[in-house]
Amino acid sequence: MNSHRSIPLVAVLLGTIALVSACGGSSGSLGSVPVASSSPDPSVAQGSPDATPAPSDEASTEPSDEPSSSAGASSSTAPSPAPTGTTIVRAYFWLGGLPGSEGLVAVLREIPGTKSVAKAAINGLLAGPTNGETARSITTSIPNGTQLLDLSIDKGVATVNLSAEFVSGGESSAVQTRLGQVTYTLTQFPTVKSVVFQIEGVQLADAVSRADYVALLPDIWVDRPAFNAAIGNPAHITGNADVFEATFRISILDGGGKVIADAQVMASCGSGCRGTFDTTIAYTVSKAQYGTLRVYNPSAKDGSPESIRDYRVWLTPKS
Repeated sequence: MNSHRSIPLVAVLLGTIALVSACGGSSGSLGSVPVASSSPDPSVAQGSPDATPAPSDEASTEPSDEPSSSAGASSSTAPSPAPTGTTIVRAYFWLGGLPGSEGLVAVLREIPGTKSVAKAAINGLLAGPTNGETARSITTSIPNGTQLLDLSIDKGVATVNLSAEFVSGGESSAVQTRLGQVTYTLTQFPTVKSVVFQIEGVQLADAVSRADYVALLPDIWVDRPAFNAAIGNPAHITGNADVFEATFRISILDGGGKVIADAQVMASCGSGCRGTFDTTIAYTVSKAQYGTLRVYNPSAKDGSPESIRDYRVWLTPKS
């Protein structure tokens, strides 16, 4: 479990799961379903913009060093900016790996232009990972069929009302993960500081924030760039880490697995506390291609890499 605030919410949610099961499954009623709001969400301020998503290669289950022909991207330049009338939002899923390297991961979703960006982000999350993401060990703990019934934002608090499927099954670790996925997805917007969960109109507990789910993060967590996103050149990389003496390394590998950049990075805190980092790393490639952003912690004993976490990214020549 995480902080004192996350424990009661998980306990309440597990109790709700038991109640739903006793009533005959996820179709059991937990209260009256509120009427969906007919007005759009209040405008939600976006955070710092994400790099353009990389060309899609969903038809393939193996990484490719070339964009798909349908992507319309040049082989020597970054993908074009999102078309006018669309917005890029983030959804947070789970990237598998060894202990210390598995945890929450951001992916990008391109949506039609809308005022209700927070709702669009949650609906993107509820739709689950794509086939290509699943093939790269990205999964979700949110049960199939979960629907967003309503979402409101007031004074920094987002109240998300989900259907009963959200509480159907799962042990405490899975429940904790699904709560974290929703919380991180909503708090990507600077105007959302915390989240209140409702299930079919019934509030579960007090508001929670990202601080309640730090146990879901790997030792070294990159929040930007998102998985599969264009990384830019030089690459701008931000996140947080809890590593020995606050130092770790970031490598960039080309499509053939060759290390084309490697740098030591220092977080603002380490050795038992989680500190933030914000760095830029230049690299050299002859043409645009899929590559890997790798973070790792050299062992204090012999320097061997530990807590290795790979993010698939789109590399481009320096402009």
